[in-house]
Amino acid sequence: MPDLPKPQDAAEAALFAECWDAVLSYADLCTSGAASANQLATEAFALGLREARDAEAAPGRGAGRRAARLPVIPLLLTAVRTTAAAWEAGGLGHKLDPDLRLWLNSDKAARYTGPPLRRPVALRGLRDMQEADASLLWLAEAEALPLPAVARRLGLDPAAAARELDQVRGLFRDRCHRAHLDSPMDAQCRSYARLLDAVTRSPAADTPEDLSRHLATCAQCAEAAACLRLHGGGVPAALAGGVIGWGGLAYLERRRRAVEVRQGAGRPAKQDHETGDPEDGTHKHRVIRNGLLAAAVLLSMLALGVSMMPFGGSGDDSAAAAHDDRQPVADPTPSLPTAAPLPSASASRSAAPSTSGTARRSEPADSDPEPQGTSSATAHDTSRTRTPTAAPACRVEYDLVDQWPDGFQATVTVTAEEALADWRVTWSFRDGQQVGQMWDASVTQHGSRVTATAADYNKSVAAGGSLSFGFLASWHGNNSQPYGFTLNGNSCATQFD
Repeated sequence: MPDLPKPQDAAEAALFAECWDAVLSYADLCTSGAASANQLATEAFALGLREARDAEAAPGRGAGRRAARLPVIPLLLTAVRTTAAAWEAGGLGHKLDPDLRLWLNSDKAARYTGPPLRRPVALRGLRDMQEADASLLWLAEAEALPLPAVARRLGLDPAAAARELDQVRGLFRDRCHRAHLDSPMDAQCRSYARLLDAVTRSPAADTPEDLSRHLATCAQCAEAAACLRLHGGGVPAALAGGVIGWGGLAYLERRRRAVEVRQGAGRPAKQDHETGDPEDGTHKHRVIRNGLLAAAVLLSMLALGVSMMPFGGSGDDSAAAAHDDRQPVADPTPSLPTAAPLPSASASRSAAPSTSGTARRSEPADSDPEPQGTSSATAHDTSRTRTPTAAPACRVEYDLVDQWPDGFQATVTVTAEEALADWRVTWSFRDGQQVGQMWDASVTQHGSRVTATAADYNKSVAAGGSLSFGFLASWHGNNSQPYGFTLNGNSCATQFD
C-alpha cells in the first residue's frame, strides 16, 4: 500500500482525518481493486492539498477576498477524477474501472475542464458560494451527515443549523439560476428560462405541458431544473452529478450508508477489509454511472417530481443507478439512458444516493421473487393460486404521454387497496422497449421485464392511495402496450390512456 499523504501541520492532519474516508470511498468506485484505490486516493489527496495551499496563497486572498474554489471534500473528490484522467492518459488506465475509462474519453468528461460557462450548473453554483456556506450544503446534502454533526464540524450553533441550512439552499438555488442564465443556450431554452424559474420555486406549481416536453428532451434545462427545485429531495443528486460527475449517485448512497452504519441504524454490514466501507453480503454491484448528466438529470427528474415530468438524462452517469457499492447512476443510472437505480449504494454511494442518485435503491435482480420475463399468463396463474376469486389488489393506469420516432415518455399510476410501507412495480414489454430514464422510482430491466422500486421519499402509500412515476424509453418497429403489471408480486388490473 502506498504511503499516505504527509500533512504539513495540525490543520492538515485534521483535514486528513475528516476527509480521507470520503476520498478513499470515491477512489474505490473509480478503480478495479483495493490496491489501486489506495494509490489513487493517496495521489488525489496530495493533489487536492496542493490546490488548497495554492488557493490560500493566491494574490488577493486577504482583505475579505477569497479564491473561487470548492469546499474541501468536493475539491478532493474532483482531484480523484483529475488524477484518474491523468492515469488514463499516462498508460495506467488498466487500474481504473472500465466504465470510468469510457466516460473519461467521452464529451461528458470534457465538460468539467472545458469553457467555464459550459460546465455543469451545480458545479458553478457551488463554486460561486462562500466557502463556509458551500461546506454546510455539501456536508448536509451530499455527505448525509446529521445536522448536529455538521454544526460541530463547522462551529455553528446547533439550534440555528437547520435555519441556516435552509438559507444556504436558497443561496445555492440563486447561484444556479444565475449560472443557468449565463450559459450559452438557444432561443427555445432562453424562452423557457423564466418559466422554469417560476415553476421550480413552488412544490404546488403545475408544470405546463410544453415545458414538460422541453425538459424531457433538453438535458441542459433538465440539469438546471434539478438544481432549482429545492423540494422533492433532488438536491444531493444534483450536487453529486454536477460536481463529481461519473459515479456521483453511487457515491451518495455509499456515504449515506456509511453514516447509517456509524449511527448503528444500518443493518450489520460486512466491512471491506481494504477500504472499510460497508458492503452488501454479495458482490459489490455496479451501478451504471454514465456520466454526470444522467445523475444530475435523472435526479433532475427526481427533483422535478411527477409534476415536472421528467427530463431524460444527460448522458452518462445519470442512468438509473443500479444497486451496489460501486456505481454505475445514473444507472446505469444515469447514462442518458442507461438506467440504474438512483442509489447504487455500492456503486459509489454504494450507490449512490443518488442516485442520486438521491440516491436511489435498486434491488439486486436475484432478490425479485418473480421470474424475469414472466408472461402475463404466468402472473395471473400465480395470482389465481393465491386467491382464486379475489379481485385485483391494485389498479394501474399506463399513460403514453408522448412518442417520437425512436423513443417515448410514459407515466405509471398505481392505486393500492391496502396501505404500503414500500413498493415494487413490475411489468413486461412486448417489443424490446428499453427504459433509459426514470423519475420518482429506481429502475432495473432484465430483458423485457422492468422493475420500478420506490424512492426513499415515496415508499409509504395510504390504503386506497396512489403512487406514480414516469420514464423515458426507446423503441424500434413497434411500441405495443406493456402487460403483466404487478405490485409487490400481486397482479394488477390495467387501464391504458
